[in-house]
Amino acid sequence: MHLATARVALYDYLLARQTGGQFILRIEDTDVQRTVPGAEQEIMDGLRWLGLEYDEGPDIGGPYGPYRQTERREIYQAHSKILVDKGHAYPCFCAPERLEKVRQEQMSRKETPHYDGTCRILDPDDAAKRVTSGEKYVVRFKMPKEGQTVARDHLRGEIVTENKQLNDYVLMKSDGLPTYHLAAIVDDHEMGITHVLRGAEWLSTFPLHVNVVRAFGWEEPVWIHLSLFLKPSGKGKLSKRDGAIAMKDGYSVFIKDFDDLGFIPEGVNNWIALMGWGVAEDDVMTLDQMVERFSIDHLTPSPAAINFQKLDHFNGTHIRLLTTEDLARRIQPYFTGAGLAVDYSTLLKVTPLIRERLVTLDDCLAFAAFFFKETVEPKPEELIAKGLDAKQSAEVAQRAYQILEAGPDLSHERCEPRLRAYVEESGLSANQVFGILRVAVTGQKVSPPLFESMEIIGREKVLERLHKAIEILERM
Repeated sequence: MHLATARVALYDYLLARQTGGQFILRIEDTDVQRTVPGAEQEIMDGLRWLGLEYDEGPDIGGPYGPYRQTERREIYQAHSKILVDKGHAYPCFCAPERLEKVRQEQMSRKETPHYDGTCRILDPDDAAKRVTSGEKYVVRFKMPKEGQTVARDHLRGEIVTENKQLNDYVLMKSDGLPTYHLAAIVDDHEMGITHVLRGAEWLSTFPLHVNVVRAFGWEEPVWIHLSLFLKPSGKGKLSKRDGAIAMKDGYSVFIKDFDDLGFIPEGVNNWIALMGWGVAEDDVMTLDQMVERFSIDHLTPSPAAINFQKLDHFNGTHIRLLTTEDLARRIQPYFTGAGLAVDYSTLLKVTPLIRERLVTLDDCLAFAAFFFKETVEPKPEELIAKGLDAKQSAEVAQRAYQILEAGPDLSHERCEPRLRAYVEESGLSANQVFGILRVAVTGQKVSPPLFESMEIIGREKVLERLHKAIEILERM
């Protein structure tokens, strides 16, 4: 499930919820050669992870099923026959080898490859006999050759195409399954679809789809071809191959990866919603707020370059909007996945300290793993404060140890005043004293607020870590 697919689904969801309509999951799996095992489940899992619960679909059923196109073969065959009988389509018996030869010849003449119409002019009765005899064939749509096709896209207005430029596309393949061009059109009608949102890459075959609808005499849905996603550089359309490049930087173009990378659905939804929706680019919205504000009139056809920095912004912002309990529940698996024993009560105390620092959920390990470790391993050189040597730093650590040991507990209300008083009387800076203490207790130079952290870690463990740091410094 690609980012572009997720955005289409999100807009479908928003429109359906806003209008009281139905959000339907239809699996378009008639291209058997490109069907990947597990892909259908990945789509369903991705939609649910994003919070886009569908009303009808292959796993939950509904009044317009089945919802897998491979299970609707007879429906498409019946509709294909209607088009042939009405003279809007015809059987084509051309072998792939002949078609490829024609294609190469057209390209050598610098023509746009297209079907040359050999079977278009066959006598219908003769064609029917060849079909009955078992000869292999496909069904092609008979596009008009004169005049213009005028089709309306909701974002772009009227799109006018000269019919002489149009191709006779295949509607039914020789294996008896339809192409997208027939299956989607038939299903949209059969399922009562009023709005068709899809990517701009379908604009090239938009005249075909409109002509197929008109050949059946059906009412056209509202057609909306969404803007293209561009590579982060802004040069070229984003492709699935760009996923490998994105992963090197901790991002992805596939929805299934975002959870593992520490992104939350609220942030991802907000990010993709604004790529093609003409509202302020920094608007922070929940899914419910999007439903309230969404309008297809505010969608834009302008291509949108993927900006992963904006994903970071929205993800971090939505993380800070979570309740402490919800955020703690979401980050707990990252600690346990790293082999750390985490008790929920301690995690509830830690979570408010790191909330503001998190861009992705997995950042919790960098900021807070030390809370749940038995020991930490500070780098010896980081224990030496700026402007001091190892001996002087050891003396600072020793004095801090004495102050903390003398207190009844490590509540930050008691510890902080005593340690700040030591800073004043020692003539050292707070950065020097607290820097040594921070590395000794947390094992790292950057951490959540020091005194609150020590209170959570507990007196015994803090003193153990500080004693170990003193020993390291004295050996240097």
